[in-house]
Amino acid sequence: MSLSLVQSRALLGLEAAAVTVEVHLANGLPSFTLVGLADVEVKEARERVRSAIQNSGLEFPHNKRITVNLAPADLPKDSGRFDLPIALGILAASGQIDSARLAGHEFAGELSLSGELRPVRGALAMSLALHGAQLTTRLVLPPDSAEEAALVSDAHVYRACHLLDVVRQFLPQLADAPEPEPMPGWSRVSANRQSFEMQYADMADVKGQVAARRALEIAAAGGHSVLMMGPPGAGKSMLALRFAGLLPAMTTDEALQSAAVASLGGRFSLARWAQRPTCSPHHTASAVALVGGGSPPRPGEISLAHHGVLFLDEMPEFPRAALEALREPLESGIITISRAARRCEFPARFQLIGAMNPCPCGYLGSKQKACRCTPDQVARYQGRLSGPLLDRIDLHVEVPAVPVADLLQAAPSESSLDIRQRCTVARERSIARQGKLNQALQGQDMEAQLLLDEGAAKFLNVAAARLGWSARSTHRALRVARTIADLAGARSTQVTHVAEAMQYRRSLAQAIGT
Repeated sequence: MSLSLVQSRALLGLEAAAVTVEVHLANGLPSFTLVGLADVEVKEARERVRSAIQNSGLEFPHNKRITVNLAPADLPKDSGRFDLPIALGILAASGQIDSARLAGHEFAGELSLSGELRPVRGALAMSLALHGAQLTTRLVLPPDSAEEAALVSDAHVYRACHLLDVVRQFLPQLADAPEPEPMPGWSRVSANRQSFEMQYADMADVKGQVAARRALEIAAAGGHSVLMMGPPGAGKSMLALRFAGLLPAMTTDEALQSAAVASLGGRFSLARWAQRPTCSPHHTASAVALVGGGSPPRPGEISLAHHGVLFLDEMPEFPRAALEALREPLESGIITISRAARRCEFPARFQLIGAMNPCPCGYLGSKQKACRCTPDQVARYQGRLSGPLLDRIDLHVEVPAVPVADLLQAAPSESSLDIRQRCTVARERSIARQGKLNQALQGQDMEAQLLLDEGAAKFLNVAAARLGWSARSTHRALRVARTIADLAGARSTQVTHVAEAMQYRRSLAQAIGT
């Protein structure tokens, strides 16, 4: 048969759209034509496939006109994931393997010149697409990619190490012939969701900083964002890099979503399964690096931090456009990337932890070292964080320098495990009451679930009017107060809870004591 069909999938955001690899062999001048809106990496598959087939001891049809179509034609295809299906299509069209037996299978894998199979991005997204469509299709993938795809429940995933391992499974056979025996390079992969040891840094390493530790506990319990301000060396980065250890353990759905985005970005590691990511891009990162983009669109740092932490150290040093791009994802939890021909949506439910110095030199308000910045320099530096962005950050925390005497003589701090247990209990209270975290409360749900005491309401009205708060600032302070009440085990939100929440909504000038 001179025509064969092989099934595969292309990646468009988190979607794994079905692709049919059609291969036709015809008489005529020898050629190898690849069509179907293929990117450069896909077009280069011609040379990889040719060499892999020859070096595997199989016959490449040199005397035929080879046409490969990747359907649908209007769907962009990238990467080397189509090497394996193209090679199988050529072998099936030339009669070297049974084309009919390829039905019910989907293939993806990059070929080396010797025929070895190399991992591809997005294997978990492919498996999730099959699971979502309730298909029992067998998925054939290279090593590492197969283990990744097998994390999905009820997935039928097979691992192949070499092109010949795949070819042996689809050789022409008689109707009554037995199934081919398993080979060392071909095996069914089962789900491997073993619990790996948690690799979070421990909060017990932090000396002092009681107020900052309390703020991070509130943030972990309610899903709130935090901005820490203090002089260099005060411990802001140390605190932020230990924040993920305060968050409750990931559910299976959260772990799959986080792993799927990491797979698209090429960052998935089975050893980090079900562990919350902490992404800390350098302050020279562009807006595209943070929110995602490119052609085809790839996830940015905010999506790679999905169900985890995005830590922006030296926050005012980031480009203004990059910081302003965080506004919508902070509230919606998703990022939509639109291009002329395509529109992709990535999840971005992350917790923002920002860190900054109070001024360019870092010592404004410090008792240990004099600040050498002029008022204009301080104003310009703090002005790099716009009011609308600061309005969307729930907790503003001062992190002062720890005296050397306290640093050396301080008793061991509370461990992350103890704090995480309290945060988990508080989260369970909020979810049992309203079905979501306090940070996600909106509109009528907020009014119904806050259970605000009369005295607390009066206190907030007077304070918000005097401080000139916006409606967003007021609502965010109320959400933080509800989280503080959950940590205390209180049914209603009381004056003490609102008063503490208001301490975390001070302006930059108030926080640094100017």
